[in-house]
This record gives sequence, structure tokens and C-alpha cells, in this order.
Amino acid sequence: MKGLEPAQGEITVLLAKWKDGEPSAFEELMPLVYPHLRQVAAAYVRRERNPDVLQATSLVNELYLRLLNQRQAVGEDRQHFYTFAAKVMRLILIDHARGNQAQIRGGGLQRVPLSDDLAWINIGSPELLDLNRALDELAAIDPYKVQLVELRYFLGCTSEETASLMHISKATVDRELKFIKSWLYRRIHPDGKEESPSA
Repeated sequence: MKGLEPAQGEITVLLAKWKDGEPSAFEELMPLVYPHLRQVAAAYVRRERNPDVLQATSLVNELYLRLLNQRQAVGEDRQHFYTFAAKVMRLILIDHARGNQAQIRGGGLQRVPLSDDLAWINIGSPELLDLNRALDELAAIDPYKVQLVELRYFLGCTSEETASLMHISKATVDRELKFIKSWLYRRIHPDGKEESPSA
């Protein structure tokens, strides 16, 4: 995914203008970040077998509106913006899962993985709510690790993009995510009945 490549400096300049209260800054910012956000939304929709359940346009529009409704800029640079956008995307998908909560766990739900690396977490299912609770627990211990998960799995960044945004090496990202996936799996499936994440 190459959506994070546009003008890093330009994003930072526009965030500064937005923070200073220039209303046009947000409108100038969105065309720079929209391609990546649209790619992320489209990836979720491609996994969704029922197009009426999750649509890329509505997903991006919801993200856009939540960002727009922020009373102040959502960060001072590209890293802060994308980490905030990742958190918002997580909340949108959690809201989507809560809307499906009336269905019986595992019954009548299409198994649509959040990502290939988290094949045991399905979009719109109660499992996603379990993941959210586990991430909240992890945030109380180490918010940095939650940012890695949000960037990599909720905003669809590659390991390289995540490393760039977090100012760490790709090897560190991969090592941290391997640990985090195992930790999350144990929190969500303490009985070990589901297929465990690959190492």
C-alpha cells in the first residue's frame, strides 16, 4: 500500500494551519490522505461478502466526518494524524460490530477476517468487540503497542509504513506485532479452542 507517500512536509504544514484555525487546511489535507484511507476501506469491503453491510464510501465518509468534527487539529505531524485516523477507524469498525451484536455469536455471520494476520478476528462479529476490550487492556499497560496494532491492522499500513510513522525499524515492528498478536490471542481465546495465530 502506497498511500502514505505524498508530501510528508505538506501534511505537517496543513496540520499546523488547521491547528491555527484555518478552516481551509482540513479541505486541503484530505486529498493528500484520502487515497490511503480509501484503499483501507476498500480492503475491508473486499473481505465483506455482503456489500450492504460494509461499503468503502460510507466507511471513508464516516472517518472523514469524525475527523472533521474534531474541534482542533488531530496532531502536529503526519505520525500523529495517521495514528489518530487509525484509532478512529478502529472505533468505526467497533461501532459496526456492535450493530451486529444482536446476532448469535458465530451463527449466521460470514467469517470476514480483519486482516490476514488476524484471521481469528472477524469484521462485524463479537470477536471484534473482544479484540477492542483486549486492546483497551493493553493500552493501560503499553499504549505504544496499541498504536502499532491500529496502524498495521485498522489503518492497513504495511510494516514499513508503520515503522516509518513510529520512527522504529521494520524488524522492531515485526517483532512487537508477533508478541502482541500472541498476547491478544491469549486474552481473547484463553481456552485455546480457536486456531492460534501463526508465528
